[in-house]
Amino acid sequence: MSGNSPSFDASSPPAPGVVTDVSPLTRRLIAPNPGAFTFTGTCSYLVGRGEVAIIDPGPAVTEHVDALIEAVAGEKIVAILVTHTHRDHSPAAKILRERTGALIVGCAPYTPSAAAIEQGTSGLDASHDRAYAPDRIMSDGEILSIGEATIEAIATPGHTANHICFALEQERTVFTGDHVMAWATTVVAPPDGSMRDYMESVEKMRLRDDALLWPGHGGPVREPRRYLRALVHHRRQREAAILHCLDDGDATIPQMVAHIYDGVDPLLHGAAALTVFAHIEDLIARGMVEPLGSVDIMGRFAKAG
Repeated sequence: MSGNSPSFDASSPPAPGVVTDVSPLTRRLIAPNPGAFTFTGTCSYLVGRGEVAIIDPGPAVTEHVDALIEAVAGEKIVAILVTHTHRDHSPAAKILRERTGALIVGCAPYTPSAAAIEQGTSGLDASHDRAYAPDRIMSDGEILSIGEATIEAIATPGHTANHICFALEQERTVFTGDHVMAWATTVVAPPDGSMRDYMESVEKMRLRDDALLWPGHGGPVREPRRYLRALVHHRRQREAAILHCLDDGDATIPQMVAHIYDGVDPLLHGAAALTVFAHIEDLIARGMVEPLGSVDIMGRFAKAG
């Protein structure tokens, strides 16, 4: 979701249904699922020529699946790669496998945490594609060769516990799913999402030497190292704002959201609350915040010490 930072690029890619050649080895096709959390729609990427991998085939929308297959007419879809199992990214994989015989490769299936089971599935945990069943799970650093394309899996938990990105060696680009986007900040929603994991994954990406990032929504991230530094700074500012709210007597997450996200579309406040809770969890683990009772999104909190 948007953090209203001037460092974010809200420029829109082409409309859904238009196949765009964005590089010699990469084409992009946007699903017709625009919304507050998907921007203009989910970006599906077709990587390779002749033999093709489709990255994040998107929602189970027949129109989009038909367009993906038509976009590679005369070529062979060898693999369907999935960054994570939210329903705007993975459900079309099963349909594509049935229609093309291509294998589903990528992230592990969603497994609810003990906390999710205890709390009951809700929020973003409820938005996982439970039918997702990969033929092969890729581990961190694993390489997949598709024709002339060499694709490396990069484990990037945080937005979800099972999130991975895919690096295209020949073009020094990375398909980042929902891990890093140019148009908005990523929602990190416990219990499946973890702010500590997310920040470690951002740092992992920052140490790479990629030329360009292709997100799951919106246009590309240019100058990745610079952008990722700004993203870390943005998160630290958000953390500081939470601590300031606690200093001012805001003990609940709804109170903090009302102050920190003043001016942000109220429809996004629910997602903002989840991300604030993720920060709170991290601050508790680091000894900077203490719970005044239960540790949940409706709990009360104070600065430690």
